[in-house]
Amino acid sequence: MKSQNELRTLLQRIDHKGYPAYKDTRGAYDFGTYTLSIDHVQGDPFAAPSKVSVHVKGTVAKFPEGLYRMDCRRVALCDYLLRQFARALEKVSFKAKGSGKSGLMSVSRPGQEVLPRTACEISPGNGDLMLRLEVGFPANGRTVNARELEKILFDFLPDCVAQSLMYRSLDPKAVQRVVDLAEDQQYIRDHLKEQGLVAFVADGSVLPRESGVSGRPMKDAVRFTAPKSLEVSFALPHAGTIRGMGIREGITLIVGGGYHGKSTLLKALELGVYDHIPGDGREYVITDGSAMKIRAEDGRSIQKVDISMFISNLPNRKDTKNFCTEDASGSTSQAANVVEAMEAGTKVFLIDEDTSATNFMIRDELMQRVVNREDEPITPFIDRIRELYTAYGISTVLVAGSSGSYFHKADCVIQMNQYTPVEITEFAKEEARRFPMPEVEPPQQREPSFARCVRPDRAFQEERMKMKTMGRDGLSINRDTIDVRYVEQLVDTEQLTALGYILRYAERHVFDGRRTLIQCVDIMEKLLKEKGLAAVCEGSYLPSGLAMPRRQEIFACIDRYRRIQI
Repeated sequence: MKSQNELRTLLQRIDHKGYPAYKDTRGAYDFGTYTLSIDHVQGDPFAAPSKVSVHVKGTVAKFPEGLYRMDCRRVALCDYLLRQFARALEKVSFKAKGSGKSGLMSVSRPGQEVLPRTACEISPGNGDLMLRLEVGFPANGRTVNARELEKILFDFLPDCVAQSLMYRSLDPKAVQRVVDLAEDQQYIRDHLKEQGLVAFVADGSVLPRESGVSGRPMKDAVRFTAPKSLEVSFALPHAGTIRGMGIREGITLIVGGGYHGKSTLLKALELGVYDHIPGDGREYVITDGSAMKIRAEDGRSIQKVDISMFISNLPNRKDTKNFCTEDASGSTSQAANVVEAMEAGTKVFLIDEDTSATNFMIRDELMQRVVNREDEPITPFIDRIRELYTAYGISTVLVAGSSGSYFHKADCVIQMNQYTPVEITEFAKEEARRFPMPEVEPPQQREPSFARCVRPDRAFQEERMKMKTMGRDGLSINRDTIDVRYVEQLVDTEQLTALGYILRYAERHVFDGRRTLIQCVDIMEKLLKEKGLAAVCEGSYLPSGLAMPRRQEIFACIDRYRRIQI
């Protein structure tokens, strides 16, 4: 390791040289309280910024062991430090001048959810801390401007490190509050099952968001209050006893007029699979970690999925036990999404009538009279929803605004009235008895087959493979796009980037044509749990912009890759 004085001397030597001279700065430098590592140097001032990391020994940062002992607390602490560091960088980014990206200083910018990220990591053993950031090395045209880089590395960055990464510089009560909240959230998630719940929404939660493009809570929004009949409580390790609405296992129907908060509640439950930051309003909206939003997805690719429990006897005699298409309809896509979620181990389906295929969800009595059952290849979801729970242990939370047919199937009916939930199960059941549905016995169906084996794609063997994320919409691999616009529980572009690395690693090391997709994802999940995202990154440095996806999203990404070899 070199000293900071050696770095300063090096910068003075390469000043005014051609931009490639910056390559000489790669390496590690001792800055006293931390080590600065220049991991990758951009080739041009207009190219992607250089990759830099800061390493602080646990004995220097001095965070108490209790703050990072548990996984959930450690992730929350890293998230908090990353946000603090980002605020400090905002004040100095682009203060160093030059062309292109000169002077840029940036780190990951998390949203409202708390995710494990490569941008900031703490060793559970000794408290050593690492933070990764990007820096635009300054240039005049394409000539090194070392004096401006000196400002960044010797003035701006040390101040940011001192303000954000040292325990003595932070508010200890704020830090403690963040990690305690994470432990409380994890406690609820761990204890849902013993109370027979699939989700919990605490009294006082703020579910509406500021706008359709903002994750921040709406000001002056109606706070959530649980109906007495659905009230449950948890005695949390830190926040004491907390009360709210428990959504029980089985079939729950959410109804109500337009704009009264049905979809807002469902959206909160979708994102309840993640922890949230203090002040989000949904800190104590906790959903079973395997819950999956199910919707129609016209045009998606489907490869050898057994959708026969919902669709069979197609007029063209197409095999629905190994169904394949490059352009799925609404009903076939939603059927595939259900079965793929089952394959991923999902135990809770979250469904909104507005984003579902009508003919997949329901066939009313008049339609059944006009079109004989024998002429209809679709077994609608309503005919399987009870079987999914009794035979497979999969609960469903369904938002309905136009069809009352599901009243007959529901175990619990919640009406949202001006963002306030009211339990109306008995009333809904009584009214439903006045509109009897014909008893329909769905076709006998064996358990869907999950024996799909995956072979590697040659594109992933290429060393110069190009991978690019397109916001939260998709992932581009060479010239192929994986469209994940409708995988609605992906909340961060960095999760998409991580999925690209996971898929590349799996194609190169796990997919072999003999292992099933479940076995392949099991291997990847175990690897990620034991070694983190670094395990799937095969390069000279670990990218800063990766966030951990769930098992369900790994399946979803693989299932939507059109070149997948199954």
